[in-house]
Amino acid sequence: MSGRAAGGARERILVIKLAALGDFVQAFGPFAAIRAHHPRAEITLLTTPPYAALAGGAPWFDRVWTEGRPRWREFGALWRLLRRLRGSGFSRVYDLQTSSRSSRYRAFLPRRVDWSGIARGASHPHGNPDRDRMHTLDRQREQLEMAGLTHFPEPDLGWLDADLSRFALPPRYTLLMPGASATRPGKRWPAERFAALAAGLGMPSVVVGTRGEAPLGAAIAQAVPGTLDLTGRTGIPDLAALARGAALAVGNDTGPTHLVAAIGCPTLALFGAESDPALCAPRGRSVAILRHAPLAALEVTAVRAALDGLLAGD
Repeated sequence: MSGRAAGGARERILVIKLAALGDFVQAFGPFAAIRAHHPRAEITLLTTPPYAALAGGAPWFDRVWTEGRPRWREFGALWRLLRRLRGSGFSRVYDLQTSSRSSRYRAFLPRRVDWSGIARGASHPHGNPDRDRMHTLDRQREQLEMAGLTHFPEPDLGWLDADLSRFALPPRYTLLMPGASATRPGKRWPAERFAALAAGLGMPSVVVGTRGEAPLGAAIAQAVPGTLDLTGRTGIPDLAALARGAALAVGNDTGPTHLVAAIGCPTLALFGAESDPALCAPRGRSVAILRHAPLAALEVTAVRAALDGLLAGD
């Protein structure tokens, strides 16, 4: 473990994670491992504005920088990021994004700075040629092991919580997440099938999603009386709190499904042909995966059977 740089100053560590909510959630374990390995270091996260509040409330970082994805033509923003990185005094970087963009940032730092990632010339490269065929969590763990980390504690997510009294929740409910990337419609199980599933669950459903997914929530609520539609009304801490109170959850391959599973709610994640659960499926204490191509043709009876199996094994 380390925490002091030469001269007794606190060691300064940079972690890079820029991506979408599901990817960010899957980095909770690596974040916790980096903090455990550098308990006294000053750790900075380089990310993007949507994750500033989430990262700022986490126990793993001392600072959060949000300018991690300037456009390459925004020379002023790139220059400011370069100057900030060069003047930071970082001794080590953990690049958990491992993209072409984040790898280029190595050139923004002095060559003596340790680098864990895939950037050319990295001092601690993740040199597994099969890394792109590994699940995200397994890939990140192996990357950190190659950088010398040996302790991987279960991340404590107790800090991620919210007061839900404003929602008048039923005492027992199922959490539904019918949304997914708007640009990848094949990742969405149809709202009418979510509604048919909700109608036979024997408990009210709570639908969550972004403001842009409000039509999905409205369609389910209209079809199934007693459904509570919270699309567009919840933040990430609310979603975590809802997951703790839910009896079970069903969602597509989308960020909220990853978060709910990480919290520990029994979760069924639905996958189609557009993403591979072997590479990116959510993980948690009680998670089941159901894949069907095309996802729109997945029958409600199959989802009910998968839920029965999930609850039987819980």
